[in-house]
Amino acid sequence: MTETTDAVRASGLGKHYGTGDARVTALAGVDVRFPRQEFTAIMGPSGSGKSTLMHCVAGLDKADEGRVWIGDTELTGLSDDSLTDLRRDRIGFVFQAFNLLPTLTALENILLPFDLAGRKPDQEVLDRIVTTVNLRDRLHHRPSQLSGGQQQRVAVARALVTEPDVVFADEPTGALDSTASAELLRFLRRSVDDLGRTVVMVTHEPSAAAFADRVLFLKDGTIVDEVFAPTADSVLERMKSFERAVS
Repeated sequence: MTETTDAVRASGLGKHYGTGDARVTALAGVDVRFPRQEFTAIMGPSGSGKSTLMHCVAGLDKADEGRVWIGDTELTGLSDDSLTDLRRDRIGFVFQAFNLLPTLTALENILLPFDLAGRKPDQEVLDRIVTTVNLRDRLHHRPSQLSGGQQQRVAVARALVTEPDVVFADEPTGALDSTASAELLRFLRRSVDDLGRTVVMVTHEPSAAAFADRVLFLKDGTIVDEVFAPTADSVLERMKSFERAVS
């Protein structure tokens, strides 16, 4: 069997909240593919379903309808234990909250997935990632001794060090200033170009989306458009066009 060229794909994803008159459709039959070694941004207005889509394809939440694959492994129907193992070994996560353990050093936070799995990291991979995110001189500092940007870089390194099939980043620049945001986005870009990773990022910032290879636009739980080789201006103009269409 030939291995799929997609890091992640989903078919017919549906997700609903509430019942009766209070029922809300967060995802309405979404079909989507995230190719390997590409950086995809997901955008849309509040309530469009972008975070729900990410959580469902990342195995953090279960869709009510449809199927999801990470590489050639179908998530649908996996046991909770198998899903936990898959998320730990094949998926990296970066969130707006850094989610670092305050009593551990930067290096110990980076290596936490290996400690939890009871195995040792590949030292060459670790060295390459530490160099990529420029943390060499901060490895023995605890989170309280690091800036916000440095803490988020630790989180990115932790997400990359297991060599996951895909890294999901949910508003990763939300708690950072503009300088730290740009730095983080350059690291995510380099993780695709230099390390061969796949990145899927939810964002509301056109300037952040401009680092991606492709931008998907969601509205009312469906993918309504996509832009390739985006710039901040092209993304902003597309967002304005959606606003004009509903005004």
